[in-house]
Amino acid sequence: MKKFFALGVLCALLCALFPLPAAAQEGEEAAPDRGVTLNVYNWGEYIANGTDGSMDINAEFTRRTGIRVNYTTFDSNESLYSKLAGGGADYDVIIPSDYMISRMIQENMVAELDFDNIPNFQYVDEQFKDPAYDPGSKFSVPYTWGVVGLFYNTEYVDEVTSWEVLWDDQYAGKILMFDNPRDAFGIAQFLLGQDVNTTDPADWNQAADLLKAQKPLVQAYVMDQIFDKMESGEAWIGPYYSGDAAILVDNNENIAYAVPEEGTNYFVDALCVPITSSHKAEAEEYINFLCDPEIAGANMDYIGYSTPISAAKEYMDPEVVASPIHYPEGEVLDRAQVFVNLPEETSAQLDQLWAEVKMGGPGESATLVAIILGFLAVYIAIVVYKHRKRRREMS
Repeated sequence: MKKFFALGVLCALLCALFPLPAAAQEGEEAAPDRGVTLNVYNWGEYIANGTDGSMDINAEFTRRTGIRVNYTTFDSNESLYSKLAGGGADYDVIIPSDYMISRMIQENMVAELDFDNIPNFQYVDEQFKDPAYDPGSKFSVPYTWGVVGLFYNTEYVDEVTSWEVLWDDQYAGKILMFDNPRDAFGIAQFLLGQDVNTTDPADWNQAADLLKAQKPLVQAYVMDQIFDKMESGEAWIGPYYSGDAAILVDNNENIAYAVPEEGTNYFVDALCVPITSSHKAEAEEYINFLCDPEIAGANMDYIGYSTPISAAKEYMDPEVVASPIHYPEGEVLDRAQVFVNLPEETSAQLDQLWAEVKMGGPGESATLVAIILGFLAVYIAIVVYKHRKRRREMS
């Protein structure tokens, strides 16, 4: 979902202008192995890993603490939730988004943090403390934030100011759409002027109807696939996260970015410890490490997302810090809404409606069910026939 690929030349300049923190320089002895391995579950390409001249964050954490990191990735909040809810997953640190954090808190899936082990929480900006998704900041520490916008190819698409462009039939077959329900429905809801956290079933039905009307125009429902499709020109327009502007805008002069006038989603991804973690104290040590301003600066410079730690900006590329894409003006944030966890009945309705959108509506869903039942009936008939034939041959 969320990634940033720095240009080689830029990275070389940055390394010269902004050397790694002192603790990362050569000559310092690595901490002894403590015999602990943390299982960290994060979005794809969402941490600096030593490529393109960046700091290898996990390796530096191991070097300083003697704690090893086993790092794996997911591609959506829903897949993260399914993995944890299904049991058998042994993770120590996870990075869900705001609305998913509130759901996990309600379902007792994440542990209350011991902030004595996270003194660097002091560097987190006040505006990110005590959020609606985690009142009192008991279960999470913000990692990144951003907004959703539209990326479009200026060779084929006129200047974008509204989400309506995703329903413009002159771009049929060249439109991409989010492949997750909250973001996709959020766009329809902004266009309809709805509250993105509404619990009115009629609102969700109306948004679903709008998405169903859009479906014939959509080339594909995607997440990270947007990068290849937009850069190659296979697709011309699609919504995605502001932190990914670097790979799309900076690396292709024909791709522009805009936040539509109707409003957008303002999101926060945060660090949590699953209730099942067997290394909670070490997990909190890892979270504390990521909140160190120097480490956060090196990390954000690579992944391209906005930091909730203003002190980290001192160690970042000044052009990124000054960019309205990464740090949008107040008027953009004034039009933004944050997703919160929905009641169980609303979530169930959303899941059903999303399935209908992807299938093309209740009619097509019913057709698919009928086809499956038909094949099942034929299969049963064949099994029964063979069974009876064997009995006749044996008698």
